[in-house]
Amino acid sequence: MRSSARALSLAFALAACGHARESGGAILSAGGGLYGSYQDTGTASWYGDELSGNRTASGEAFDPDAMTAAHRTLPLGSFVEVTSIETGRSILVRINDRGPGRRDRMIDLSRAAAHMLGTDRHQVATVRIRAIVPSVRDASLLRAGKAVALQPAAYTRAMSTDTLPSRAPVTLVPGRRYLLQVATFSNEARATALAKRLDADVVEGGGLYRVRIGPFKDAISLQRARDAVAERGYGDAQVLPTD
Repeated sequence: MRSSARALSLAFALAACGHARESGGAILSAGGGLYGSYQDTGTASWYGDELSGNRTASGEAFDPDAMTAAHRTLPLGSFVEVTSIETGRSILVRINDRGPGRRDRMIDLSRAAAHMLGTDRHQVATVRIRAIVPSVRDASLLRAGKAVALQPAAYTRAMSTDTLPSRAPVTLVPGRRYLLQVATFSNEARATALAKRLDADVVEGGGLYRVRIGPFKDAISLQRARDAVAERGYGDAQVLPTD
């Protein structure tokens, strides 16, 4: 491998990464991007023993058995949740290096991270990553290279309260039914894989494949489903009337 809240103060930024700086309560990466609001989907590769011991951008020696990763712009020392689109597994890793070298890849994982994600049998895999703030205990384990048990509800998006997306409470018109549209894909296989994990349906139209859950008749059930998919990285799921 080459190469929150407002309570998340400057002290965290300095402790987590010497390459980050504060601006208006949000942490900016060395590349100028907003670390706290970072969320993206792309391709992940991984590296193992062939680079064991090589110096990373953080100054550490690369350990293929540690839960680490390389990213081009996220702060060194920051933490991200990585979810495989194929396997549905999620892991936490610490960014300790710069990469990938290839521009068509978004993140490089250590061998251990790829193994836990279930993607180590392939050279590349499609993943979704998002910046998070782990608990103090989990942060300590990750800094030591250890894996942690993923508990999505326990983690906070590493972002300023000014940048938190608002998710308004669901209000339904009595007598009407509603669907929750989780995501839209151009690839049928990926849509089907996500639908299977979420016990959802795939609706095709115009060459696109939409993953939908429902229908729902009451706001409580719909809100619960909406919150559940948001915790899995689909915070922009849409509520749509069935008619």
